[in-house]
Amino acid sequence: MAEKRTTYKIQDLEGIGEVQIADEVVTIIAGLAATEVDGVASMAGNITNELVSKLGMKNLSKGVKVEVLDGVVTVDLTLNIEYGMNILETSKKVQEKVKAAIENMTGLEVADVNIHIASVDMENEKGK
Repeated sequence: MAEKRTTYKIQDLEGIGEVQIADEVVTIIAGLAATEVDGVASMAGNITNELVSKLGMKNLSKGVKVEVLDGVVTVDLTLNIEYGMNILETSKKVQEKVKAAIENMTGLEVADVNIHIASVDMENEKGK
């Protein structure tokens, strides 16, 4: 069964045409921006995403839920944070980076970036 893909019109140039963006593109932008922030160990996902990840297939939308309503975006991110990092500071940086990335790349307005911390990554602590 084919997966339903939603697209959003982000520009309509009279006489030339319109620009549409797939919902998954917004999701990938959010996930990539979040993982670029120091302190974010990885994105967390459901059991299906975890299994896909272990099989070696990269899923860039893991741990990200995006909702677009009338050109306004709400993002929910589920993160694994590195041990020792300040969760509040790291979350704020993620919120700012994700909001800026989506707005700059798509022109859509971001209303909310909600952060859910799923776990603390202890791997880096073991190496000390």
